[in-house]
Amino acid sequence: MRLEFGIELGMIEVPRFSVEAVEGIGKLFTLATLILNVLDSKQRVEIIFHGLSAEDPERKIAAFQEIVASCQTAQPVRFQTGNGGLVSGSSSYYEWLTVQRG
Repeated sequence: MRLEFGIELGMIEVPRFSVEAVEGIGKLFTLATLILNVLDSKQRVEIIFHGLSAEDPERKIAAFQEIVASCQTAQPVRFQTGNGGLVSGSSSYYEWLTVQRG
């Protein structure tokens, strides 16, 4: 399914992003820089990590947190894990992560 639409960051109170856990490490570096840039103008963002095994989201979240924490010039951030689990009737696991300034 493909959906195309225009959206501006200023229109959204809490930006949300999705990351497939089977993506390579390069995607996490891209995500980390995007999130740090968005946090310059927003208080928090939410990210859903998803994958085919229960460990996929947790491993990707840990790597993502390590990458974000390595930035010496960014404002301090806090991480809060949210809901996670298995999507009923599928083999997809997920976990939400909130990243907040301060």
